[in-house]
This record gives sequence, C-alpha cells and structure tokens, in this order.
Amino acid sequence: MSDETANLPYRPCVGVMLVNGQGLVFVGRRIDTRGQPDEGGVYWQMPQGGIDEGEDIHAAAYRELTEETGVLPEHVTLLAQTREELFYDLPEDLIGKLWKGRFRGQRQHWVLARFGGDDNHIRLDAHDPAEFEDWKWVDPELLPDLIVPFKKRVYRTVLDEFRDLI
Repeated sequence: MSDETANLPYRPCVGVMLVNGQGLVFVGRRIDTRGQPDEGGVYWQMPQGGIDEGEDIHAAAYRELTEETGVLPEHVTLLAQTREELFYDLPEDLIGKLWKGRFRGQRQHWVLARFGGDDNHIRLDAHDPAEFEDWKWVDPELLPDLIVPFKKRVYRTVLDEFRDLI
C-alpha cells in the first residue's frame, strides 16, 4: 500500500444480513460487477452502503435495505448488531476508482435483520439506479464463498457473530 493510500480514511458503512423464516440469507448480484469473473463466474453480496453524516446505524440500515432491495422497514425486525466495526481495504487497483478516490476501504457496522414479508416485497428496481440485477436466498455458510475475495474476512466475521441468531 502506498503512503498516499495509507493516509486515506475508511468510508463509514452499514451492512445488513437479511434472513428469512427458513434461516436463509438474502444476497444480490451487483450490476456493476458484470464481466468480473471469479471461480463461480459471479459475485453475490449482502446489502450494504454508506452511512450519511449524522445518521444513526439502524436508520442507515433501513435506508440501505429499502434502496437496494425495496424491502420496507415494516417487513423487517432488527435482531442484532456486530460488537465492533469491521474494516476492509480495497485492492490497489480499485483505490481511486470507487467513492471518487476518497477512501481506502470501508469501516462497517453490520446488523442482523429478520425478513417478515413475502418474496414479492423484494423489488430490486425500487431505487434508481438499481444496485442489484438479481437476488436469491442462500445458506448462510455459503456467504464467504460468494463475495469478492477482499471482503471474505468480513463476511466470515459477520457469519460467526450472527450464526447462533440466524
């Protein structure tokens, strides 16, 4: 990591592990990762996004969830939050390309949320532009295998912390 990169801050972020009544986790396939192959040919991720200045973590979680999935707060119950912030660094080739080059990675608070709605409450087109082009419910143990490599450690930590509550 260059000295210039090392001096960049981390972007404040919230992530949401949305679980349904069967204990499966929502993941979406990002539109902007088309054509970026991995072992399985595509990456999937849980909803996540920036926390606005002065915004409460739970308010940010509801906002991001609604923007990215169309799921409304009345269909969600927040169950838990990670004890500590989790950090990841972007790979060198992405620094400067994401978030207008202002951040070296993200510092994330994660929340576990129970989805009480029906699948038809999930609307990827609820926000313009849409972030995801497809979605599915997956076994939580598969999460670290579905995410981009530089976020795997974070996903393992989130899964370990929430596993007993899922």
